[in-house]
Amino acid sequence: MEKPLAAEGQSRGIVELVLVRHGESVGNVADREAIAAKAHRLDLEARDADVELSEEGQKQADALGEHLASLPKDQRPTIVVSSPYQRARSTAERALAALDLEVVIDERIRERELGIFDGVTWYGIEATHPEESARRARVGKFYYRPPGGESWADVILRVRSILVELQERFHGERVWLFSHEAVILAFRYVVEGLDEQRVVALQKEEPLANCSMTRYRAVDGALQLVRADDTRPVEESDEAHVTHETDDAAEDAGAEEGT
Repeated sequence: MEKPLAAEGQSRGIVELVLVRHGESVGNVADREAIAAKAHRLDLEARDADVELSEEGQKQADALGEHLASLPKDQRPTIVVSSPYQRARSTAERALAALDLEVVIDERIRERELGIFDGVTWYGIEATHPEESARRARVGKFYYRPPGGESWADVILRVRSILVELQERFHGERVWLFSHEAVILAFRYVVEGLDEQRVVALQKEEPLANCSMTRYRAVDGALQLVRADDTRPVEESDEAHVTHETDDAAEDAGAEEGT
């Protein structure tokens, strides 16, 4: 396989990139409950940007914070960027509570926008917009753009933009991003040079846990995957537990991707 363009870099690039999925949110909980009940909508009043961490999600973020505080100084993040969405910001703030680091907010790593289907399960879409369910099946998950929303390809354009900026601006820095599952998968697509089929399969085969870390290090000027979906800080905690969407079968049967 040829080396992906986005993984190329000069000596000015970052030395480490760590992608953290937010802790469990009340939206994740509502999503699981809606799927179990085969409901058409999530029981959730807040807009997506304002969805908070659940109690479990707060514990997960605190566990990550304990892990960060225990690291030697030369292994800690030096630059931190977060999605503006509350669940990601809160994860970053709690995880960095013991470190003197500013959290930079960047809308390019916000959650994928679902347009008119925000908060709607695939049970609801199939019941009220069967033509969209059929269009998604025809176009494919990667390129499907819900009305008023974004496709995975749209999210990837955002990721390409911020990745170039990070490489240009932060020579020698260890960069941590606090974001969302779709965005982290988009980074994997870009950095690892994946194709449509592989990145879609990854969501089903390797669902990202809440508060997991996906880590890259620069090797000969290119970012190389060290470990994906690392949940050790949560696993080692006495208080927190690992949570994630069980698998993509729920979406195929009736739910949109996790919030």
